[in-house]
Amino acid sequence: MSKYGTIPTSSSSDGPPPGSSSSSPLDFISRAKARGATALAERRPWRELADPRAASVPRGLGGAYRRARANLGHFSMNYAIVVLAVVFLSLLWHPVSLIVFLACMVAWLFLYFLRDEPLALCGRAVGEGAVLAVLSVLTLVLLLLTGATVNILTSLLVGVVIVLLHAVFHRPADSIDEEAGRYYTPVPPQPSY
Repeated sequence: MSKYGTIPTSSSSDGPPPGSSSSSPLDFISRAKARGATALAERRPWRELADPRAASVPRGLGGAYRRARANLGHFSMNYAIVVLAVVFLSLLWHPVSLIVFLACMVAWLFLYFLRDEPLALCGRAVGEGAVLAVLSVLTLVLLLLTGATVNILTSLLVGVVIVLLHAVFHRPADSIDEEAGRYYTPVPPQPSY
């Protein structure tokens, strides 16, 4: 009797349990897809981001700061995609840097973003902060060794300027102010006696 086309159940004794470290590559890929979909779910619609009717000049520095704070919280995933796209496009004329950039992205995905269990090295668990620090330094050093230092720093600066300009000049919707509270809670004014 063939099992082709059937959905395996957890009561099946054919494979490892779902939480075990010897799960198949297909399990890892499906978990990675689910995590990627969850991360991309935080992305806002591009039409909302590029709405020309929402462009206006803020009133003063306080208004600009509140707008930037609200928009950076609301469009954070979109802004990250924009900065990464600017860096990626700037590396098209530096193929070695582009290959290093893509290899570092793969390392970040597997070692930091898509990991379910703590990373173990020589039988000891490595903390998330240590993995973050090592990957950051390694990525920076490898990209700087490719000879595209000025190009990378310039593209990062251009991406950040684009994001900040949009965050300041995009009039946030009324509902965004509640979302800004996710990142900070303003101190209510104290009554004067």
